[in-house]
Amino acid sequence: MTKTTNTGSQNKQQPGVLANLRPLVVDVAVPLGSYYFLKGAFGTSTFAALAWSSVVPAVRTVWSVLQERRVNAFAGLVLLVNVVSLALSFVSGDPRLMLAKDSGISSVIGIAILVSAVLGRPMMTEGLKPFILKGDPAREAAFERLRSGSAAFRRAERMYSLVWGGVLLAECVVRIVGAYTLPVDTMVWLGSVVLVSAIGIGIVVSGGLAAEPMARMITAENGVRREVAVVA
Repeated sequence: MTKTTNTGSQNKQQPGVLANLRPLVVDVAVPLGSYYFLKGAFGTSTFAALAWSSVVPAVRTVWSVLQERRVNAFAGLVLLVNVVSLALSFVSGDPRLMLAKDSGISSVIGIAILVSAVLGRPMMTEGLKPFILKGDPAREAAFERLRSGSAAFRRAERMYSLVWGGVLLAECVVRIVGAYTLPVDTMVWLGSVVLVSAIGIGIVVSGGLAAEPMARMITAENGVRREVAVVA
């Protein structure tokens, strides 16, 4: 009975993880593949290939906002910066600016995440919850109790956003330097490598400093709650 229950729980959790990874695939793999396809198959200019390869991530962002039927601060910020930077790139016609605008997106988002953490309303919390709550109402209730009553938990929550804000700013610097010093064709694929590497670093560092301690605190809080319920 126990094994069957655990398997069912894992199956329920899996779509949530895939749903969190899908935007990364769309935003990285699709633009990279379409860029080389447009240049190789149709001989489009570097600027045109970069512009068209940005369409799918923009549509994905708009669709996610419409599908959720609510304004998500993080998704809205990404969409706003995407639209503005793409419009500026079309006006200038500079392919290097098209590459640099991705770094601009990272910097604006990184700064916004850092500010939200300093103000005590860390933006990255919503993205963290599915991984540490695992769809368990008891863990979600423990999360809210700890958020309101534990200073250590709130520090870890802020740290999660601080790490991601710092990683995005560092990624921004590396990609801007590359956009204006390396060949455009090289930076198209190298920029994606830098982005994926930054995400990997962010996952490892934020996990060790914040996500794992928060998960342990939630588990401990649930254990204490169950003991109190048994005694009562």
